[in-house]
Amino acid sequence: MRVLLVSDASWVRNQVRAALSGSAEIVEVTDPYQVETAAVGTDLSIVDMQVGSMGGMAITRALKAISPGTGPIVLLLDRQADAFIAKRSGADGWLAKPFSAQALRRTLADVAPIGATG
Repeated sequence: MRVLLVSDASWVRNQVRAALSGSAEIVEVTDPYQVETAAVGTDLSIVDMQVGSMGGMAITRALKAISPGTGPIVLLLDRQADAFIAKRSGADGWLAKPFSAQALRRTLADVAPIGATG
């Protein structure tokens, strides 16, 4: 599985890498303006709520607009109360930071069941 990870926070990238170690190829993007190019050929995306000058909601909407689709999108929230933003952005799933490896894998499994992606 090929996963797009959009975050400029090193601790978030480290946590996602550790959680998905050995089970996914991770394409990391720290500049939100490179998302559309980097998303080509990915099976799902994990987007941090705050990335540079562009928020997770705008990045999620940009990914949803790419054709053909880039697969499910999980938004990493700053707080659980931001779930309404995730819903409005069109995210397929979300998870509040900080998160455990198990919680991230469970959320990804909910939006992209095994065998559902390439």
